[in-house]
Amino acid sequence: MLFKKKHKRPDSYKASIDEALALSLSDKDACLIFLVDFINRIRPKAWKRKETAETNMQLVIADLEKSARLRHNLHIAVVGTLYNTKLLPALTESGLLISRGFVQEFITRLNHKFIPALQQQDDFLYFINHIFYKEDDYAWVETITRESWHQLFSYFGLSPKLDNQALQSQLYQALIALSYKVAQLGLEPVVGHYMTFSVYDNPFIKQNHKANILQAQKLEGQNSDALLPGFKELNTLVDECLHCLDEIREIQAESGASLSLTYSILVMYSSLERMKLLTDALEGDQHFDSNKLIDLFRLVVRFEKRKNSLRELFSQSFGYVAYQIAEHKGAKGGKYITSSPAEYYKMMLTAIWGGFIISFIAVFKSLLGWLHLPPFWQGVAYSINYSFGFLLIEETHSTLATKQPAFTASAVAESLDTRKNEQPNLYNLAITVARVVRSQFASFFGNLVAVFPLTYMLAWGYDALFHHKIAGGADAMKMLEDQHPWHSFSLLYACNTGVFLFLSGLIAGFIQNKLQYSRIADRLMQHPVLSITTSPARLKRIAYYIQNHLGSIAGNVSLGFFLGMSSILVKVFGIPFDIRHITISAANVGIATYGIGFQNLQWQYLLTVILGVLGIGFFNFLVSFSLAFIVAVKSRGIKLKDYPEFLKILWRYLKKYPLDFIRPRRKLHE
Repeated sequence: MLFKKKHKRPDSYKASIDEALALSLSDKDACLIFLVDFINRIRPKAWKRKETAETNMQLVIADLEKSARLRHNLHIAVVGTLYNTKLLPALTESGLLISRGFVQEFITRLNHKFIPALQQQDDFLYFINHIFYKEDDYAWVETITRESWHQLFSYFGLSPKLDNQALQSQLYQALIALSYKVAQLGLEPVVGHYMTFSVYDNPFIKQNHKANILQAQKLEGQNSDALLPGFKELNTLVDECLHCLDEIREIQAESGASLSLTYSILVMYSSLERMKLLTDALEGDQHFDSNKLIDLFRLVVRFEKRKNSLRELFSQSFGYVAYQIAEHKGAKGGKYITSSPAEYYKMMLTAIWGGFIISFIAVFKSLLGWLHLPPFWQGVAYSINYSFGFLLIEETHSTLATKQPAFTASAVAESLDTRKNEQPNLYNLAITVARVVRSQFASFFGNLVAVFPLTYMLAWGYDALFHHKIAGGADAMKMLEDQHPWHSFSLLYACNTGVFLFLSGLIAGFIQNKLQYSRIADRLMQHPVLSITTSPARLKRIAYYIQNHLGSIAGNVSLGFFLGMSSILVKVFGIPFDIRHITISAANVGIATYGIGFQNLQWQYLLTVILGVLGIGFFNFLVSFSLAFIVAVKSRGIKLKDYPEFLKILWRYLKKYPLDFIRPRRKLHE
């Protein structure tokens, strides 16, 4: 026959229930096949939701309760795999960032995406990758509850008091390897910079010294009972190391974070947590924490399925830096959230001043269009004009409504931050959202109530002074059409502006984080030339002004260039790309309305254009806030699915206090 029918391999799970299979510890291949069939019973089908894995798990547990042979084979398969494979790579590498730096790790993962790393058949990770052979297996593994994994692990028959010498030897080797990794990183200058104790008192060194003593005592033949006090002491030292890393992170919150230090801290954290698991397993005091084993199991499966993921690496490595950036934005976001009527009306007043400035910037922008410069230099001229206006708003402590979302989003996310709040108060979060919305309303209202009439008056004043309209006829009509909600792509272009507003906020937070981390003020005050040529008091003012304001300056300038250069893309590359900013659009409507004249415009058309401007503001806010909120939530490790009841709480609050989303109460119930 040309084609032979492929015989299906017998299902070892079913054979176990039928008592037709009895595994042996020495038969590694049979143990592997059994574990593959066993996990296949739990794995959800490709066309089903991954949540069905929980149901499958309960069915398997029910089979284990009924079948003694199935329980026996599971015990043999698990114990045989642990006793006859090399656990060292799984314990010291899998699920841990390697301490070779971000760039090297990136290159390694990129290489292994094309040619996977070679694994020996006696490696425990070889078994893991064959048992969990599908790329998305980690997803359903994580959906199964901890209680269900507890039930399953109880059938493995693993004793807390390990009596297998080969297995104990591997655990000791893993403990020593991790201990040396932590000690090495603890001596790195980037970490030592934050420490106030000497090398002899360094907990990262002391834990390594203790781990080596324990291994030597084990080699001398001391039993577990004699080693127990030493393991307790090692655990205490590991806790000291973790506390030290927490203190470094707290310092970073004030002084900024760097990628290299963040990467080192991540490696040390994960290594120390793995050491706690190993000491728990080796001390043999009959009080093994199975929660840690379940966490390790989930982590190893996830890592083996995602170990070549570049996205995962970026998420882990940049997450904490993004957290610090979000923190700097969140700290500033507090000033954009009003609580009392006094703060609310002050916000509105500062927004009126912001609108006053933007009116002049919009007029200058229209006048710059008359220069007919080459496209690139025309964009530079627009960008400088915008940047100057945004900087003037910053320096006069005025308010521009569209700059708020990038900062208030971080402040809202902070309410859900479990690093600061053990159990977030969702009702208080609903109050915070109401405050953000009404603060945004106050700033939008303040900006627009100034921009619409003032630009109209400026256009009239320019015409009266120079006998020439800023924009008239077809040019004025085009300015109105550009803001029309369905005669143009204004609402789509408003989304582009939202992205730029978000990016400028991110740049501001990044620069501010870098300035804090670099201690730029102290460095400037010690500058060999400036310290001689400038008085100490003046140099101190300049240095701290730069450290405290350069981030916001960079954000304003970047936003100015984002907006100024965007329309030039059409002229240079022919790409239909542009921006719409609510205050600039409102100013253009004022200029164009004067240019055409109220008497020449249908009120329905003008009302539609004004509604289009409001729509532009809505999408400016929505896109900017959403992107900033996503970054703030992700960087804090917050999972919104953990708070499904929040939308109901917010809806009930909105129905009960609808006006709180527009203006504050005189007597605050909050």
